[in-house]
Amino acid sequence: MPADKLHALLDEHEIAYEVETHPHAVSADRLAASEHVSGYDVAKPVLLSIGGQLAMVVVPGSEIVDLDRATEVFGHNEVRLATEDEFVELFDDCEPGAEPPFGHLYGIPTFLDEDLRARQRLVCRDGSHTQTITLDVADYVRVARPEIVSVSIKPA
Repeated sequence: MPADKLHALLDEHEIAYEVETHPHAVSADRLAASEHVSGYDVAKPVLLSIGGQLAMVVVPGSEIVDLDRATEVFGHNEVRLATEDEFVELFDDCEPGAEPPFGHLYGIPTFLDEDLRARQRLVCRDGSHTQTITLDVADYVRVARPEIVSVSIKPA
């Protein structure tokens, strides 16, 4: 179930991207292994509730969102991980848990962690657990227009 909105957006903006099919992978680590890339090249969207509003923070697959840092970055609002019930219906062309890192397609502000911004290319889900899209980070930034933030850390 690829995200039709995502493919249409990339095609509309004439973005070069590669689609790969792989075995079912839920975690970012398994996705990286199945695609034979570093977890730092996997774009992992994390849905947050910031002051009661949904937002998407896109971090490297090998990192996690530091909620204390996010609280500072987002103006000391209450910041917590959003529950799937809070956002699953918005991603109507995606499998649950396979949201692509293009929150603006679904009416959600999108933020990109600077650690992922520093990479050349990124690999992301295309709305399914069995297909990915690979594209240049510069193209992602041009189309998704995320605000660049620093909220990720390596897990302990």
